[in-house]
Amino acid sequence: MGRVRRRGPHGLLLVDKPRGITSHGAVSLARRALGTRTIGHGGTLDPMATGLLVFGVGEGTKLLAMLGGQDKTYRAALKLGQSTHTWDADSDVVAEASVPLLALSDIEQAARRFVGTYMQRAPAVSAIKRGGEALYKKVRRGEHVEAPLREVTVRELRIESYDDGVIHLWVRCAKGFYVRSLGQELAAALGTLGHLCALRREQSGDFSVDDAVAPEVLEAAAKAEDGAREALLARFCELSQAVTFLPQVVLDDEGQGHALHGRPIPLRHIAELRGELPEDDGQLALFDGCATPLGLAIIKEGSLRVARGFRM
Repeated sequence: MGRVRRRGPHGLLLVDKPRGITSHGAVSLARRALGTRTIGHGGTLDPMATGLLVFGVGEGTKLLAMLGGQDKTYRAALKLGQSTHTWDADSDVVAEASVPLLALSDIEQAARRFVGTYMQRAPAVSAIKRGGEALYKKVRRGEHVEAPLREVTVRELRIESYDDGVIHLWVRCAKGFYVRSLGQELAAALGTLGHLCALRREQSGDFSVDDAVAPEVLEAAAKAEDGAREALLARFCELSQAVTFLPQVVLDDEGQGHALHGRPIPLRHIAELRGELPEDDGQLALFDGCATPLGLAIIKEGSLRVARGFRM
């Protein structure tokens, strides 16, 4: 039986999300712009936040679970002295406190305690689900919600400047981290209140906002303006390029047959290896001899096991 083929495009689209639109709203724009409904994203951004959204398109959606688990970097501005309902500038001030006299060194010292792995209280107004429903929906109905404590990891945290009650910071963190929560925690450590007045995602895994499509290009393509879709597709990352952050294996003919039927693939069927073969449970990308991506696999007990097959 031949391979089931799906019409393209298949791959990743990097978008620089503007302020004021939800991640779901950005997905809707991308669906209209590319003429397909098979689009998802690899990590939500709050409406106030700007910066990198990684969209999986077509078979590229099969990369999103893996991409969502990679480290991310953010720049943020934390305004001291005021707390808001959502812990950012998208809601009203609910409490105020005086701001102590602070030197940059004071802030840097307080920030050090948040580098590493610790338990963080997530925001109540968030997409975290409880009972199958996002917490922010419960909050909107007026329900009392206590967000969960979750283990998070900060790889690096830099305080870049402090001026007129606003701290500018840069953070690199693992999956599940809330910069809004960090704002609350850091403000409390400094003896005051705070909320984020700006937040921008600069990087997600190996992907940078510097390579992202400008929001006006996405909006123009969604409106089918002349030349806009062509400009969008010129920045599109085809599936064969989207997996280059993984080790890549080219299979011989027999290995390709095993892959297409989901069978374990003995390592002797590797015709070419690009990168280093990972240890057990390490992920890699499978290709045929014509440079067509076949799927994602893991190393398990001396063979390749297909985790997700591509149909394209």
